[in-house]
Amino acid sequence: MKTHYLASTLKVILGIVLSIAVSAAEPVKSGSISIPTPPKAKESVSADQSCVKSIEIMRRNHGLLLKHSRHKTMRQGIRDIQTSLFACINCHVTPDSDGNYPSVNEGNAHFCRSCHQYAAVTIDCFQCHSSHPEEVSSLDKHSSLKNEIAPVKKLDLLGTPSTSQ
Repeated sequence: MKTHYLASTLKVILGIVLSIAVSAAEPVKSGSISIPTPPKAKESVSADQSCVKSIEIMRRNHGLLLKHSRHKTMRQGIRDIQTSLFACINCHVTPDSDGNYPSVNEGNAHFCRSCHQYAAVTIDCFQCHSSHPEEVSSLDKHSSLKNEIAPVKKLDLLGTPSTSQ
């Protein structure tokens, strides 16, 4: 009985000591974490609008827009270049003064990384996609990137193209 009481008392004392230690630690000041300042886009969509959607919508929903674009491309064969990752990178990732593009894996100069690092969000897009702009002439090599609608194939229950016509 005494050992149970002693163990409980030690736990309470240890809890109090840890609480005091944590509360005595220096708090994080709002100025110590820098808010991201992503590079400006190369061009505006129009005189009134700098991006395909408003800044508020893009900040909160760009991931959903990219997923929706991916779904339309992968499942329906529809490529909308305006809301594709390809278009985002070609407009928003800018070279430094030496003409080199920033790394998506280090630093804060890459457009995507500047905010995703601040928000502690992992970027996995660039495991497959390019993290720097491609030459505009490469669009000619990829005719499917010109807003063409590919023929929709019949899909089976698993979403794979059916071999039967």
